[in-house]
Amino acid sequence: MFTAHKNIPFSNAKDFFSKIREKGKKIVQCHGTFDLLHPGHIVHFEEAKALGDVLVVTITGQEYVNKGPGRPYFNDALRVKYLASLEYVDYVVVVPYSAAAEAIECIHPHVYCKGKEYENPDIDVTGNIYDDIKTVNRLGGEVRYVGSIVFSSTKLLNRHFEVHPPKMKEFCANLAKKYTPNKFRDIVESFKKLKVLIIGDIIFDRYSTVKVQGLTSKNRIISTKFINEDTQAGGALAVFRHVKQFTPKVKIISLSGTEPWIDSNLAKYISPSEDGIIRSPGFTTIVKQRFVEPLNEGKELSKLFSLNVIDEQRLPKELEKIIYNLVKSCIKDFDLVMVMDFGHGLLQNNLRELIQEKAKFLALNCQTNSYNHGFNIIDRQYYKADSFSLDETEITLACGKRDIDFAEELKKMQEKLESEYAWLTRGATDTIGIRKGEPQCDCVSFEKSVVDTVGAGDAFCSLASLAAVKKLPIELATFMGQLAGAQAVRIIGNAESVQKNRFLKGGMSLLNF
Repeated sequence: MFTAHKNIPFSNAKDFFSKIREKGKKIVQCHGTFDLLHPGHIVHFEEAKALGDVLVVTITGQEYVNKGPGRPYFNDALRVKYLASLEYVDYVVVVPYSAAAEAIECIHPHVYCKGKEYENPDIDVTGNIYDDIKTVNRLGGEVRYVGSIVFSSTKLLNRHFEVHPPKMKEFCANLAKKYTPNKFRDIVESFKKLKVLIIGDIIFDRYSTVKVQGLTSKNRIISTKFINEDTQAGGALAVFRHVKQFTPKVKIISLSGTEPWIDSNLAKYISPSEDGIIRSPGFTTIVKQRFVEPLNEGKELSKLFSLNVIDEQRLPKELEKIIYNLVKSCIKDFDLVMVMDFGHGLLQNNLRELIQEKAKFLALNCQTNSYNHGFNIIDRQYYKADSFSLDETEITLACGKRDIDFAEELKKMQEKLESEYAWLTRGATDTIGIRKGEPQCDCVSFEKSVVDTVGAGDAFCSLASLAAVKKLPIELATFMGQLAGAQAVRIIGNAESVQKNRFLKGGMSLLNF
């Protein structure tokens, strides 16, 4: 069947359907991912088509689908092809947005159809259904709920297709026996009651995109052409942004300089009541600049070299005292204290001592980087934490051996720090999670299509720490950390925080068996 005429580009769709309206035709719109066509969809389209003259099916473009790793299973071209082959469907439009409001604005339907399950709008974890209804009403249309037969594409794919690698599928299927998608959602929603204090070095990540032109003729230096630049909130500030997606009760304590650009950049992310950042004219705000090549679709970001702007000298005693007193004055007010120690000078021994003794629950991330390599070892800086996370380099430096049993060394570190929870993240390999009184948890990486690994460990730590303070089982806490990390590696650096609605949809999809 020749169906190419049914595929309408989004850029042309508004004018195209405006002309159909002018002819007096009644337009009905259905919107979704439609990743696996099943009998429920057929009935949905049949009932929708009966409400008007022209049925338009809009689908979320593959780059904008928020159903977790591995989705959509079928790409845009295949989804368009099988939808356009249906007699009930008159036109198909791929929409370059994650929500439906833009699609509704474009099509301007007389009738907008959703499945009968959405008659209770609370079922939509993103809350976008309210925007959909508002948009339809504003345009003078009506919302109808259709589909007398209901199936789940996600459940069918998870059960009967190889959407995910076998180990990942087994892990999620076993977890799904204990946690339904709705139970997972309820647990995540409970995070909003937590009061969280974040203490650590704030870093501004600057990505300078350049095109390599070759080598200069005289000095054999790499020659590049500047394309653009993006400055992002990283370090402890990135963690603050992640956590704020899940609870509004967050405060950050850190240190910055007084550069002309600093206040306007901080104000983008932090309200006055959340701001515990000391501005000191004697301190230089940390900037880590990475020179990168333009991102090629389907490939990891290529980094050429980096330049760090960091003060070498120790903080003045008076400044240390100001920070110490600020932490001391409020630390007992918080359920969770997250320490993001990048080894850049904020955290000195007296402040570390205070935090370890006074925090109700301490989640620790003591990082190794090119600046502090070999000097910021977790068990040399800290003696106690309720939870902590390390990467492979950090635990290797801590134990001082190359050939090690990672699980065994993680258990030793857990005992040394008297921790309830401990994690070792190993990038694309796996993550090991342990908790006192529970079996060891081994969880493979959830995302194979990596854009940039910068910030992925911070995203993992953010969600794993929220799970830990809620005393969740190690397998669920690890699942949450992996889910956050999978979201983080799909973006460049810290350009975006972990998005709660995307996190919920991804987690609920992975647990839908």
